[in-house]
Amino acid sequence: MKKLLILFLFILALFVGYLLLSDSKEIGLLSSDDKRIEFQIADIKKLINKNPQYNNKIAFFVDMKIPSGKNRFFVYDLKENKIIDKGLVAHGSGSETGIKGKLRFSNVPNSLSTSLGKYYIGKHYYGKFGRAYKLYGLDITNSNAFKRDIVFHYYYDVPYKEKDGYICNSFGCPMVNKKYFDRISRLIDSSESNILMSIYY
Repeated sequence: MKKLLILFLFILALFVGYLLLSDSKEIGLLSSDDKRIEFQIADIKKLINKNPQYNNKIAFFVDMKIPSGKNRFFVYDLKENKIIDKGLVAHGSGSETGIKGKLRFSNVPNSLSTSLGKYYIGKHYYGKFGRAYKLYGLDITNSNAFKRDIVFHYYYDVPYKEKDGYICNSFGCPMVNKKYFDRISRLIDSSESNILMSIYY
């Protein structure tokens, strides 16, 4: 009887491990990516707890360690603790180093670089790229975002589906495909409070 119980527990552990691995593959994250986003989620939740003006149900996470040809913009359900959408997002041309897989980041005006840190998403407006959302940096690493005209917008050259290699660059803005942008904008527009976005590396 004891041996049967041990065998049952062993099989159960294998099954649970398989389910966890399947979930990880389904959302397109590797274990190292999981660890990075978990840290960011915890940080965002701390900020929301301190400031009720931010949306406590949904947040956006952009993992710049993931190549631009792969999904690295994640919509996260803070209540259910799971990723509910994902897509491609471009980084700034000024963040290119010429070394494969390595990026640099800057908060300096005219650097054309992506800035790391937490942002809150403001109101939309219509500019040269069409509908876009103003971004406000909340950290010392992205405090110039508004002054630099760093906004969340779409661009038709950004692919909708994952691809091998890299995609086009922006001037420092988190820039996505139009189809993906439309889904994200519905979330932003329906939110009664400001949604947070974390760009990390």
